[in-house]
Amino acid sequence: MKTSDFNYYLPEELIAQTPLERRDASRLLHLNKVTGEVEHRHFYDLPDYLREGDCLVLNDSRVLPARLIGRRETGGVVEVVLLRDMDGGVWECLTRPGRKTKPGTKLIFGEGELAATVTSSAEGGNKLLKFEYEGIFLEVLERLGKMPLPPYIKTELVNQERYQTVYSREVGSAAAPTAGLHFTEELLNKIAEKGVKVCYITLHVGLGTFRPVKSEDVESHEMHSEFCIIPADTAEAITETKRSGGRVVAVGTTSCRTLESFAKEDGTITEGSGWTDIFIYPGYRFKFVGALVTNFHLPESTLVMLVSALAGREHILAAYAKAVEEKYRFFSFGDAMFIE
Repeated sequence: MKTSDFNYYLPEELIAQTPLERRDASRLLHLNKVTGEVEHRHFYDLPDYLREGDCLVLNDSRVLPARLIGRRETGGVVEVVLLRDMDGGVWECLTRPGRKTKPGTKLIFGEGELAATVTSSAEGGNKLLKFEYEGIFLEVLERLGKMPLPPYIKTELVNQERYQTVYSREVGSAAAPTAGLHFTEELLNKIAEKGVKVCYITLHVGLGTFRPVKSEDVESHEMHSEFCIIPADTAEAITETKRSGGRVVAVGTTSCRTLESFAKEDGTITEGSGWTDIFIYPGYRFKFVGALVTNFHLPESTLVMLVSALAGREHILAAYAKAVEEKYRFFSFGDAMFIE
């Protein structure tokens, strides 16, 4: 299986640069994973496709305002993106320009209320930074940090909350679980009133989600790791749904990967936490996820491979071609699909 098998044509103008004014006004392409038939609706129509007894699983991770613009103590602008908390005020970071942030370099952010020293280099050209500040680090970040938007979004985000889901609460992601951006509180209430269980997992999305597949053979790709949590009440709700014949509907590839990582062969799932590097591509047999709410993904990405594993590569590529023809909006701030 070749990476190029998951390529498709996408005009650049269809890459959404800003979110819609109303979250659930985005378009929704319904894809029947058995027949390949598509239907064009809006996201506020999603309850029409959900059934009493289904379980909707959402990722409640909240994006860290992890992009900092500062300066070197010796002069010169530097950009830092926080990637992983290493404890003790030390973070693994992406720095630009990397060659100007050698170990020992001192960085200053804002008016000096946040400072950092590059302590060492890390894997992949990243750096370890030791931060110095007064008060609570997350509060300092809220004042000084910006959202680490994907590289294909060139427009500055006016309202930072539009890159958060309305149910986000567990801070830790470097990118939003974007399939959830379409939900409103009203829509979630409408879904619950229909008899659908609504529950939450946490997967902290890393910037590795944007890393391209560089190997031509799909099986040779090394998947990045992300930390995830399944609470006890969610594990119970999902297991009961499966036993009673309901569908487990994952919202986003992050929820899907978390569920499939923790699922057991006997049809149960238990609470727990840990790192997952599960790579789902065609040939994978899903243990729990029966339907998926998702956005449109980059060509040749691991995410296109995941949805192709669920619905079939031919069905996915045909649906994407139809979405291009109908001028759907693509990627993080774009439209959505419901695959069942």
